[in-house]
Amino acid sequence: MVIILGESVRYDMLNCNRPTGLKTPHLDRLAAQGVSFDKAYNCQPVCAPARSAIWTGLYPHTNGVWGNSMALGNTTHTIGQFVHDHGVKAAFIGKWHLDGVDYFDTGRCAAGWDPDYWYAMRDYLQELSPEDRVRSRNPATGDDPSWTADLCYAFRCTNKAIDFLAKHRQEDFLLVVSYDEPHGPSLCPIEYSRAYKDYEFPRDGDLDDSLENKPAEQRVWAAGRLEKHLPAQKAPHFFGSHTFVDAEIGRLMAAVEKDSPEALVMYTSDHGVFLDAHRLIDKGPAMYDEITHVPFIVKWPGQVAPGTRSSSLVSHIDISGTIMDFFGLDVPKTMEGKSMLPLWKEPKSPGRDYTFIEWGRYEVDHDGFGAFQPIRCICDGRYKLSIHLMTTDELYDLKTDPREMNNLIDSSDHAAIRNHLHDKLLDWMNVSRDPFRGYYWGRRQWRPEFPVTWANAGMTRQRENDGYLPRELDYDTGLPMINATRPK
Repeated sequence: MVIILGESVRYDMLNCNRPTGLKTPHLDRLAAQGVSFDKAYNCQPVCAPARSAIWTGLYPHTNGVWGNSMALGNTTHTIGQFVHDHGVKAAFIGKWHLDGVDYFDTGRCAAGWDPDYWYAMRDYLQELSPEDRVRSRNPATGDDPSWTADLCYAFRCTNKAIDFLAKHRQEDFLLVVSYDEPHGPSLCPIEYSRAYKDYEFPRDGDLDDSLENKPAEQRVWAAGRLEKHLPAQKAPHFFGSHTFVDAEIGRLMAAVEKDSPEALVMYTSDHGVFLDAHRLIDKGPAMYDEITHVPFIVKWPGQVAPGTRSSSLVSHIDISGTIMDFFGLDVPKTMEGKSMLPLWKEPKSPGRDYTFIEWGRYEVDHDGFGAFQPIRCICDGRYKLSIHLMTTDELYDLKTDPREMNNLIDSSDHAAIRNHLHDKLLDWMNVSRDPFRGYYWGRRQWRPEFPVTWANAGMTRQRENDGYLPRELDYDTGLPMINATRPK
């Protein structure tokens, strides 16, 4: 199995998903060889938390990474450790971002993954001269013809992956290739950015969003931009870097087809970027599709019909459980997702009833992006409800309002679906042992009759056994716990 993880690639940045003029021929080819899911969502639209859910099968509020620069909990195990301990070779090449330190991680191989192929961004920086390290973090370097492909992180990640495929093609393996580009500083060989010198990303109506009747933090975020006319986005370095990574994926896929032609290949992205949609920049405490709706492609020779498109609802939380199932292993009860293998084999079958997305905090090595802005979100494929704990909430009909301009949170015509989704969201927070849960998520301005008690839902939510930890003990008896979720 080969998993390719993109960085800062939104759903409509693939030409096969939307013909915008962006060049993604290799990803388009991958989609033509397998199934593309049109309704795939991440678990939190920022780097580390999004990745934490993918590689653990646990939501960020469970695994500990509810913001950047926060480490996985010491009782949390990644999919690499699970499959390694069952005899499957596991290699992780590229951006990890889960050590809880800086953007570049520690360079120490995480448990279960092959140390010979571990290649976090710190490893890459240590290969460069001090001068090139500084150049590698400077966006202006993208205009320097001397910054060639071999100096780019994506190129070196691909080379290591090609080497792994050549040496381990006779084995069962899990190979992850996790690119950092086109995330800033968006470096690539100059010919790629020059190709987008005059390119403009299509200007959609949400660039004119007044943010009226939207959560207050969005207006704070958009300060200084609300009264401006925002032109179509021009970002030659970002878009050029995106096409450069597509070319690297082409190199990688050529090696897969040579050495492991029957391998299952999955591509997705951690999150998208706004490109000025809703007058917002980058990504952050919001649940709009530009940053939560991600590309998701599966090529599985002999199992998935080429050129298939699916409208089934898909979530990143199910990736780890799917990997376990693919290798014939039991999905640990601790994982909060499930296997997608049946859906991959029958893409027209129903997917999830709901996907859940959250927000905690965003920072790199500095405070910013609104600091602590707790959000919990549920989407059923048509309607999306977002509870912004410290301000006001949102409800959108993605069928009639795909740009999420008309907030229906106070619409009496939509009260029944809103309250239904609200109940399902609160239930998920209880079942997943969300440490931020409480009555305040239920009693909202638009639902003042919601019953509240100091005991909240009154449920015990201990953890099931994941194969690594001892069975939890009941607090009242000291005996092994029987039912993890029960009235107390």
